[in-house]
Amino acid sequence: MTDVHSDILEDEDFDTILSPDIFFSGTLNFKKSFLIRGRVSGEIAAHGFLVIDEEAVVEANISASRVIIRGQVKGNVTAAEKVDITVSGKLIGNIIAPEVNIEPGCTFNGQCTMTEKSLKP
Repeated sequence: MTDVHSDILEDEDFDTILSPDIFFSGTLNFKKSFLIRGRVSGEIAAHGFLVIDEEAVVEANISASRVIIRGQVKGNVTAAEKVDITVSGKLIGNIIAPEVNIEPGCTFNGQCTMTEKSLKP
């Protein structure tokens, strides 16, 4: 997955999916791929790949390997690899990541700090 425009993500691509009818409050920790379609409030601290789907609403600080924002996020986002905000995405918060892709038409209100890529294998 290198380009958000060509990313076609299927349910089978994810180890865990938070359904649209679920509201979770607390801290989420995971190591593999995670798709949020519902509502999350709290904190997301993970080493895996995270997608906030179009209908999702997240009020949390996020730390993950890679983050794709297609829905609404209010909180700071830190990624070890990359953050993507798609045209349908809305982020109110700061970004810290080595690579950031912000599509025209999305909403981003915050500061962006691009870090050096990790040399870890």
